Amino acid sequence: MKQNKGKAIENWQRGFVLHRRDYRETSLLVELFTEDSGRLTVLAKGARAKRSPLKSLLQPFTPLLLRWSGRGELKVLTKAEPAAIALPLQGAALYSGFYVNELVMRLLAAETAHPQLFQDYLQCLTELASAPHSPEAALRRFEFQLLHIMGYGIDFCHCAGSGLPVDDDMTYRYREEKGFIASLIRDNLTFFGRELLAFHRRDFTDEAVLHAAKRFIRIALKPYLGAKPLKSRELFSQHILYRK
Repeated sequence: MKQNKGKAIENWQRGFVLHRRDYRETSLLVELFTEDSGRLTVLAKGARAKRSPLKSLLQPFTPLLLRWSGRGELKVLTKAEPAAIALPLQGAALYSGFYVNELVMRLLAAETAHPQLFQDYLQCLTELASAPHSPEAALRRFEFQLLHIMGYGIDFCHCAGSGLPVDDDMTYRYREEKGFIASLIRDNLTFFGRELLAFHRRDFTDEAVLHAAKRFIRIALKPYLGAKPLKSRELFSQHILYRK
């Protein structure tokens, strides 16, 4: 795993804005997800000034080319250019994009490169933009890949109790830090073997598998996210209520 802690960037890097907030009178603190340096925070000096081109450029879901300097935790952004047009996320896809950004911010260690996850992130945003009314499959694929990158290492193909291959029609109960064990108990922690094998293939074309995957992801991510609720989920809930 490539790490860049304590180094000043010299070359352009591809990246996206995850989040930004005002800093002093005219600047921004910007959380980035970059291809070769992972997640990091940069200070964009003067980015909120009226004539600054960065004011409209440093927005989520816009592919960027970036340069920065500094060796501490807070880097200084020196250059930013668009690498492509902004991905057109709207409605449910927009809130799904905010959710993906929040997962990256809360679950990835700072300044640790994840080039494959960066590609998965770009693919997820592309899928959200192309299918704005059905974001669930794209979200599940990214979440499962994020768990893999974090070293989750769950075996969906074998019973953790017996070591035998998972059977399509058998039910398996999830046990944290152990895996899936064959069980006749049916509750929120129970999944069919065919669902587990679909998880392994990242195949969410079946509606029942898609619902089961969402249930499993919430269980699996809970220890990492802690008690603090996801702001993106709250925003999406408010959006749904407003539309009603």
